[in-house]
Amino acid sequence: MEWQQLITDVFTRISDELGIVLDGLTVDDLNQQPRPDCNSIGWLAWHLTRSQDRNMSEIAGEEQLWIRGKWHARFDRAPDPAETGYGHTTEDAAAFNSPDGTTILEYHHAVLEETKRYISNKLSEDDLERESYSPTFDNTNLVGRRLLGVINDSLQHVGQAAYVRGLLRGKGWSSR
Repeated sequence: MEWQQLITDVFTRISDELGIVLDGLTVDDLNQQPRPDCNSIGWLAWHLTRSQDRNMSEIAGEEQLWIRGKWHARFDRAPDPAETGYGHTTEDAAAFNSPDGTTILEYHHAVLEETKRYISNKLSEDDLERESYSPTFDNTNLVGRRLLGVINDSLQHVGQAAYVRGLLRGKGWSSR
C-alpha cells in the first residue's frame, strides 16, 4: 500500500463513521446539545468538515469548497474562509443551526473527494516536509504535521458526535 492510499483510507473511514453517526437523525437531533455548554452533533459534523476543507485548501493553495461550491449558503452562514468553529464560544456553538444530515454529508463527501484528489494526484512525499502557511492561525507548519492534525481532530470529533448520539438515543443505535 502506498502512503497516499493509507492517508486517503483514513479520511474515507472518518467519512464512513460520520455517515453512521448521522444516519436517521432529524434536524432537532442534530441541534440538540446534551448540556447547554456542550456541542451538538450538527455542530461537530460541520466543524470537522470545515476544518478539513480549510486545511486541505490552504495546503493545496486552492479556494475552499465552502466558498467556491457555495456551501456556506446551504448552511445559512457567511462565506468566511476562517469561520470553521475554531474559537467558537459556548454561545456561538449553541446558536449554530444545523441543516439536515444529508446536507452535512453532501458537503463532507465533496470535501473528502477534493482531499482524495489532492493527496492521490498532487501531494508528493517531499511535500510532506514543505512548510504551509495558515492565514486562519497566522502560522506556518509542515504539510505532514497539518495532515496529521486534521486526521486527529476529525477522529476526535466524529467520536464525540457518536458519543452524543449515544447520549441522545441510548445503546443500540449502531449496528456494531
